Amino acid sequence: MTPSLLLAVLASGFIYGITPGPGVLAVFGIGAAHGRRAGAGFLCGHLLGDVIWCSTALVAIVGAREIGSTAFDVLGVLSAVYLFWLGWRAVRAQRRNGDEAQGAARQPFWHGIVFGLTNPKAYPVAVATFTALLSSRAELLNWSMLPALIALSFIGGALAYAILIGVVGAQRVRTVYQRHELLITRLCGVMFIGFAINALMHALPGLMPNKG
Repeated sequence: MTPSLLLAVLASGFIYGITPGPGVLAVFGIGAAHGRRAGAGFLCGHLLGDVIWCSTALVAIVGAREIGSTAFDVLGVLSAVYLFWLGWRAVRAQRRNGDEAQGAARQPFWHGIVFGLTNPKAYPVAVATFTALLSSRAELLNWSMLPALIALSFIGGALAYAILIGVVGAQRVRTVYQRHELLITRLCGVMFIGFAINALMHALPGLMPNKG
């Protein structure tokens, strides 16, 4: 495993874990209502779902690569389209109603497990994020690397969650996040669109007819 591939997998797990989405919004809501410990419990439970969905996504990506480059390129295009759609929605997001409450959990850890396992966006987002960042190194992927890929993605996600735990519940962070939530969401949308363009740049040439 090359250093660039190692870094790409770590970055994929980190970005998947820290990018604002249902789980991140939920932990900020729980942290605001119940403090850092409750937020940390939620994230620890949620990490189980992340490991399962990221592992499933990596199996799909490596499987597509082993079947052939065309299958991987098709997966890359589909992932890019999905990422672009998510990014476009985020860029066009409107300010939410301030009365919309984030549900507080009496048992944050178990709530996090259920939340992480049942999030309908988890798998497609994982596939799209990992494909976008690994597409330029597709030729290096094989089944023997799968355990290491899963472990690295877990480390990346754990690092992201460590940062979230460090900031959740802090009054200043909550204030800044609530004040600039729309801007943060739109910036993440721009980042998703950038990942989509990156995935398309690596996938489309492989699907073009060879004129040679």
